[in-house]
Amino acid sequence: MLTVPVRQLGESERRAVERLLDHDPFAGAQVAERIAARGLSWWRAEGRVLGYGARRNLESLCWLGGNLTPVLASDAAVAAFADLLAGEERLCSSIVGRADAVLGLWDRLSDTWGPARDVRPNQPLLVTDTLPPVPADPEVRQVRSGEVDRLFPAAVAMYTEEVGVSPLAEDGGRSYRRRVNDLVRTGRAYARIVDGKVVFKAELAVVTKRTAQIQGVWVAPEWRGRGIATAAMAAVVRDALLRVAPTVSLYVNDFNLPARRVYERCGFQPIGTLATVLF
Repeated sequence: MLTVPVRQLGESERRAVERLLDHDPFAGAQVAERIAARGLSWWRAEGRVLGYGARRNLESLCWLGGNLTPVLASDAAVAAFADLLAGEERLCSSIVGRADAVLGLWDRLSDTWGPARDVRPNQPLLVTDTLPPVPADPEVRQVRSGEVDRLFPAAVAMYTEEVGVSPLAEDGGRSYRRRVNDLVRTGRAYARIVDGKVVFKAELAVVTKRTAQIQGVWVAPEWRGRGIATAAMAAVVRDALLRVAPTVSLYVNDFNLPARRVYERCGFQPIGTLATVLF
């Protein structure tokens, strides 16, 4: 009798899952944050965690919720996850994680889950644990609770520009506005506001005991080319390191050369490559 190595994990295996996530604290940060907050019970976690390997030798994970995220997935694990998932309806909006695993999954799932709206195969994963070597913009600060209405249009513009669809298309943007509200409420949203308008924004979209992951970096179009991004990012990184986590991480599209130069000036170093498949 053949034993299927993939299984859905539950709370009883939480320690093994956390140990595995500690081996890839940056690419697996989003999964680690969700499990730390909600555990492994699917009705609380808003997703399932699949495991590959023997019960006493967990080798790989795969988070399946709004996103599909493989963590430390070997070729054998990728094949096993894909075999299971190919028989299910696709409910996730993206596949994101280490490039080799994501592209391996997509190669096996594309016939049943395709087509993709976009495939981004090369997204450098960057990390820093030192304060930026460049001056920080003193006008970049945490967004206050009464400033959500100012931040929200900038957040929508960033999302639409980056992802290629508007977050207002689904449920009129109510769920996205809740997300923006949560980021402001928890002190994770940063902005520079000039004459009542957001000209720079970024947020700590993921926070774990190991890292704060920056996402949503955006400069208003009319302010681009003025050189404000480096000092603005330095302010975010500095606050995150001093107040939130021992490292700061992010990932960026390989073709976004201006952003990559900004991150390099702020002290980020590459530690791997992610990939994203968007539906």
